[in-house]
Amino acid sequence: MLDYLYDETFEGLLTCVYHHYYTDRAAGIYPRDDYQPTMLNGFMEVETDQDKADRVYNAIGNKISNYALRLIYRAFLSGIQGKENVILNYILLGFRTGPSVGSLHAVKEVKELEDIARKVGIEQERMLQFVRFEVMETGEPGSPQILYAEVEPDHDVLELAAHHFAERFSHDPLIIHDTGRAKAVVAYEHNWYVTDFDGRHMPDGSELVISEDERNYQDLWRTYFDHIAIKERINPRCQRNHMPVRYWKHLTEVNLP
Repeated sequence: MLDYLYDETFEGLLTCVYHHYYTDRAAGIYPRDDYQPTMLNGFMEVETDQDKADRVYNAIGNKISNYALRLIYRAFLSGIQGKENVILNYILLGFRTGPSVGSLHAVKEVKELEDIARKVGIEQERMLQFVRFEVMETGEPGSPQILYAEVEPDHDVLELAAHHFAERFSHDPLIIHDTGRAKAVVAYEHNWYVTDFDGRHMPDGSELVISEDERNYQDLWRTYFDHIAIKERINPRCQRNHMPVRYWKHLTEVNLP
């Protein structure tokens, strides 16, 4: 048995599953950069192979279900340590039981995967609720305005939320920047893609800066938010339950100057 080390891509993970069946049984699958060798198992660094990954991907869809594929991918997007082995155990069970694995909610391998996927779904919904855009510009005369938002989700949900924002703001170029993962969704006119993005610097080297109108609108919004609050009815505990504190940093109405 071997520990398989991968590059933290979905295709890399599926390549490891391929090697479980055709090279040696996997004792576990782990991110390459975080792996700590032990005396119990040997290990192998797996090079991502698109053909092998496609074979596993298609096998999951054909032998288990397309629903299982979506569930597995959602779990993969989580930031939970050890997700790879939860996914591996689910796939192995699914290949043994076929489509019926989707109804085995009380079985450990299924329950663990569904729990992780559910947490990713909750994070996705919170993204839709708590993203706050600012109107930015590059500072160059005549430069277009860009909607820009910073987020720090626990799970990698940018692409799950991207379609919503690309449709909702289809006529405005926008950037949603996941600062913790140094990546962003870039969208305009119904199209979107995910790309590496470090800081507020554009590919041409220019830097995004908040527009003067945006500063004025933020001040007005904070003033309004402060004045409509009924101090006697403020309930911090209830507020934290509905709007977790970790999102406050990027909320205009909470992030006071």
